[in-house]
Amino acid sequence: MVRSMTGFGKASLDMDGCAVSIELSSVNHRYLDSSLRLPNEWSSLDPVLREALKKRLSRGKLTVTISRKRGPGTPQSIRFDEGMARQYVEASKELGEMLGNGETLPLSTLAQFNGIFYHEDEGEDLKRAKTTLLDILSDALDQMDTMRVAEGKALHQDLTGRLDQLRERLSAIEDRLPELNRIHEEKLRARIVELNDDAKVTEDRIALEVAVMAERGDVTEEVVRLKSHLGHAAGLLDSAEPVGRQLNFLAQELQREINTLGAKVRDTDVVRQILEMKSELEKMREQIQNIE
Repeated sequence: MVRSMTGFGKASLDMDGCAVSIELSSVNHRYLDSSLRLPNEWSSLDPVLREALKKRLSRGKLTVTISRKRGPGTPQSIRFDEGMARQYVEASKELGEMLGNGETLPLSTLAQFNGIFYHEDEGEDLKRAKTTLLDILSDALDQMDTMRVAEGKALHQDLTGRLDQLRERLSAIEDRLPELNRIHEEKLRARIVELNDDAKVTEDRIALEVAVMAERGDVTEEVVRLKSHLGHAAGLLDSAEPVGRQLNFLAQELQREINTLGAKVRDTDVVRQILEMKSELEKMREQIQNIE
């Protein structure tokens, strides 16, 4: 099943009078690149959440935002991160010296930076928080997956249509090949006659010339490989596994064979089909970039 790498999901649960929510958004990316934003008191759970994401996703640039809205009466304390505050102050001193004014950050500005002051629940139960966050994350991933599957179906339909177009163009080229082979044979015969008229040309030279011309005009290998690649691509589109990387590789192979075919066959009708194939393939490659 083809899945898009673009999607969004959101889920929430109540935990000890707090509304905890997770929002996910994903766009295409070569690998899985996850960015997590979560409350400072849950920062130790970052590796656990990343591992859960890896089990569900293989590619995509993912942004995960975890928030907690405390209800009235929720026991909590305000904490001050002295180490982070010192880093901000020292950095501002260095900047002031560099600018030559010696200014430092005022308290009103320093207090607005993330992490300087933060809320901490009394008796934070990280084990329970872990279980709750994993449950919410699973629900949010399910939502995002629904969107990715829906977009994947559209991609599947589009790519299947373009594969059909490539097959039709290739079939038209195959239909043209017998006539091209006839023309090619006539050219070979004319060349042999020309070489035979030259008394200085040996039989070995004639055989070599014929072999070279025959090889240049033979596109059987390219046609066979193109058919194989197109069949492989169609099979991947129906696979249950992530296939974006494999499809991207196949698109490169298709491009190589089409280019070789175009270089070997100098025929107006075939060139027109080749240009159409290149156009379809370029559109395919754009779509493939969105597939997980």
